[in-house]
Amino acid sequence: MGELSKDYTIALVGNPNCGKTSLFNMLTGSKQHVGNWPGVTVERKEGSTSYHGKNIKVIDLPGTYTFSACSEDEIIAVNYILKEKPDAVINVIDSGNLERNLYLTLQLLEMNSRVVIALNMADEAEKRKIFIDKEKLSEALSTPVVPTIATKNSGIQDLLTMSINYEHSAGGLLKLDYGQVVKGESSKIVQVLLDKGLAATETANLVAIKLLEGDQYFIDSVKLKENPDLNDMVKAGRQRISDETGFDPEIYLADKRYEFIVHLIEECVHKDNTNTDDLTEKIDKIVTNKWLGLPLFFAIMFLLYQITMGFGNDFLGGYVDSGFVALGEYLSRVMVNSPELLRSFVIDAMIGGVGSVLVFVPLMLTMYFMISFLEDSGYMARAAYVMDKLMNAVGLHGKTAVSMIISSGCNVTGIMSTRTLDTKKDRMIGILISPFVSCSARLPVYALFSGVFFGDQQFGILTVSGIVFFSLYLLGIIVAVIAGKVLSKTLFKGEKSYFIMELPPYRIPTLKSTLIHMWEKTESFIRKAGTIIFGLVVIIWLLSIMPMGVEPGSADSILGKIGSIMAPLLRPAGFGSWEAAVALIVGVGAKEAIVATFGMVYGAGEEVQLASAIQMYFTPLTAYAFMVMTLLYAPCAASLGVIRRETNSTKWALFALFYSLLIGWTAAVLVYQAGRLFGFQ
Repeated sequence: MGELSKDYTIALVGNPNCGKTSLFNMLTGSKQHVGNWPGVTVERKEGSTSYHGKNIKVIDLPGTYTFSACSEDEIIAVNYILKEKPDAVINVIDSGNLERNLYLTLQLLEMNSRVVIALNMADEAEKRKIFIDKEKLSEALSTPVVPTIATKNSGIQDLLTMSINYEHSAGGLLKLDYGQVVKGESSKIVQVLLDKGLAATETANLVAIKLLEGDQYFIDSVKLKENPDLNDMVKAGRQRISDETGFDPEIYLADKRYEFIVHLIEECVHKDNTNTDDLTEKIDKIVTNKWLGLPLFFAIMFLLYQITMGFGNDFLGGYVDSGFVALGEYLSRVMVNSPELLRSFVIDAMIGGVGSVLVFVPLMLTMYFMISFLEDSGYMARAAYVMDKLMNAVGLHGKTAVSMIISSGCNVTGIMSTRTLDTKKDRMIGILISPFVSCSARLPVYALFSGVFFGDQQFGILTVSGIVFFSLYLLGIIVAVIAGKVLSKTLFKGEKSYFIMELPPYRIPTLKSTLIHMWEKTESFIRKAGTIIFGLVVIIWLLSIMPMGVEPGSADSILGKIGSIMAPLLRPAGFGSWEAAVALIVGVGAKEAIVATFGMVYGAGEEVQLASAIQMYFTPLTAYAFMVMTLLYAPCAASLGVIRRETNSTKWALFALFYSLLIGWTAAVLVYQAGRLFGFQ
C-alpha cells in the first residue's frame, strides 16, 4: 500500500435507492455532518472514517441516475468529480438492478479513472436468483468490483482497502465504441480542444463526446459560443451523426451505452427464472392498489400519530415533563434570594420558554423512529406513488407528492426537493404548497393543546389527541392540494407533465440505520431549541420586562402592546388575546417558539403551570382553531429564506407569506364560527 495523503478523500456516487446512504452510515458512523453545497440548497453530507490510523474523508454525493448535468444534483456530482478530483470514487450499485445502475457507471468511468464499484445489496440479488460474475465484470470495465451488503457491514472493509490501494494502479479513462461516425467527429473535436487548451489530454475525448451529446455543462465549461470554429465543428458533427444514424446524437449515444450494458449483462450475469415468487410484488399488489393504496397510506399515518401521541408524548414525555417540573421547583427554591431579573430569566425564559419546547423531544424521537423505519423499508416510495394518483386527479405533477411527503419532516427540505421537478410551473407550485403540510416544528403546538384538552379522552381504543394530530395532517394535505389546483389554473398555467419513479424492493431496516436517521432529525430540533428558539426567547423576555417598572409579562409591557395591536384581528377566530397574537408573531421565526412564547408570557416555569394557563385562556374549540392557524398561517423564517433562494425572488417569498396568512386566518375563523354554530365550546 502506498503512503496515504494527509487529506485522502473518497466520494460515494450512485443511483437513488442503491444503498449509498447505508454505506455512508456504515463507513462514517456518528462522525458525519450535514450542510449545503456552496451556492445552492442541495444537502451536502460529509463524514470521516479511519484506515490504518489515517483519517479518510467521505463525501456522499447526491443520488442521480445520469451525469447529464441538468439538475442541481447532477451538476454538483459532475463538478465534484471533475474539479475537486477525489482520491477515489466508490460507485454504489444495486446488484438487483444492474442494467439501470450501469448507465451511470459508464458515464463515471468516462470521466474518472479512480473508480471502485460496490456491488451492494448482494444478498437481495442472490435471493432473487441473480448471480453476477464479479471477475468478468471487473475485467470488462477495467475497474475493481467488490460485493457488499451495507446494511450488514459486509464487504465494507474490503471496499475501503480496494479504494485506497487502487489509486496507485489506476488505468486510463474508459472509451466506449460509439461507432465510426462518432469516432470520426469526436477525434476532430479532440484535436481542436487540445490545440486551444480547452481540455486536458486525459479528458479531451470525454469533453468531445459530451459536446456532441449537447451536454450544457460541458458547453458552458469550454465556452463554446465564444469559440465559433469549435462551435461550427460541433454543430456539423451533430448533424452528421443525425443524418447517418437517423437519431438525435443524445439518443444515439445513450442507445450505444445501453447496447454495451446489455452485452455486458449477457456475459456477466446469470438469472435463474424458475422462481418467480417475489415478495415485493405480492405486497405491492396491496399497498399500491388503486382502491386500497391511498386509504392504507392514511391509515398508516393515522397509526403513526396515535403511537406518537400515546407513547411518545403521553408516556415518555411524561417523564421529561416531570424532570422539568422538578428542575423548575428546585431552581425556584435555590434562587429565592437572587435578583428578580436573574430569577425571571432562568425560571421564565429558560425553564418556561426553552424547557417547554424540550419536553417534546420524546415525541420527536418516537415519530422520527417510525418515519425512518418506513423510509428504510421502502414504503415511503410507495406512499409517493399512491399520492401521485391524487396529484394527477387535480392536475398536479406527481413529484409534488414527494415534496409534500418530505415536507412532513421539514418544510425547508420539502421546498428544496422541488428542484427535481422539470418545469418552472410544477416547481413553483411545489414550492408554494409545501409549507401547508404539517411539519415536525408544529408538533409541539399540537402536543401542548391536544394534551391539555384531549389528552385524557378515548374514542374506543384510540386516543382523541392522536385523532386531532391526524386531522391536522390531513387538513394540511387537503389545503395544499386545493391551493395547487388553484395556482395551476391561475398563476401557473401550462402543459401537463408526467412522473416516473422507481419503487425499490422492500427491506427490513437495520436498527443502527434507523437510529442514525432518527437522531439526525431529532438533533436538529434540539439544536434549534438551543440556538434559534433560545435567541427568540431572550428577545421575548426582554420585551416582556420593558419598560422597566412594569409587571413582567403584562399587557403594559412592550410585548403586551405589540400583541394588543394584533389581537383584534384574531378575535373572529376565538383567540383574540395579546398572548396568542405574540405567540403567532414569534412563530413566523420558528414554529416551535410558539410553545416557548406561551411558556414565558403565562409565567410558566413548569409544564403543569402552562397547561393550567392554557385551560384558562382557551377552550377545546378555540384550541383547535389555534392549531389550524398554526398549521396554515405562514411559513417559518427558514422556509421563507429557502423560497427566496429557490425562486431567486423576494416577491415570491412575500407572496408565500401573505397568501398563507390569509388562508390560515380564514380557515381558523371558519373552524371557530362553524364550531359555535354546532354548539361546540
